[in-house]
Amino acid sequence: MTPQAPTPAYRRLSVEERRVQLLDAALALFAHRPPEEVSLDDVAEQAGVSRPLVYRYFPGGKQQLYEAALRSAADELRLCFDEPREGPLLARLSRALDRYLAFVDEHDTGFSALLRGGSVAETSRTSSIVDGVRRAAADHIMSHLAVAEPGPRLRMTVRMWITAVEAASLIWLDEGKQPPVDELRDWLVEQFLAVLTVTARRDPQTAALVEALAADV
Repeated sequence: MTPQAPTPAYRRLSVEERRVQLLDAALALFAHRPPEEVSLDDVAEQAGVSRPLVYRYFPGGKQQLYEAALRSAADELRLCFDEPREGPLLARLSRALDRYLAFVDEHDTGFSALLRGGSVAETSRTSSIVDGVRRAAADHIMSHLAVAEPGPRLRMTVRMWITAVEAASLIWLDEGKQPPVDELRDWLVEQFLAVLTVTARRDPQTAALVEALAADV
């Protein structure tokens, strides 16, 4: 008789490993369905566990699980802009946008529901999580710009551009992910330089920055 392959040994997951497993299952569902259409039974089935086990880790039910999954997604989005401070700035920004748009592509429905709002799962806490991502992105960009004390016009310009990136991402999803993602990325980088150039006409600090960027291209 041919000896059978040994059965893999069962390994009990630690508390943290199980929590991560449930969050991954929830994110996989929220990525393609609005939160109000996802039940705890769906999450349990996706993770291959029982509904009571999901409640054991998230006694607050779906709302608690949704907020935890949202924080996990927000952490991933924050990392999109965490680019090493090496090489030309616009090239760094392109790499950050590559990661951001890859996240949008992978989590299309969930991303739309998250940023458009109007979900029954939306609360002041979920809105705060989303705004935290925007602020983190702005902080990363300011760090890349290497401006010690950015003035209000420069801060406003960066925040406006981040809002434009969000809006463009949502429209891109509505348009069937057209134009191609690399074209969208390049267009957004060009828009960043364009809005800085407009602000530079009214702000000496931004004008000096635009001059430095032109020499860095």
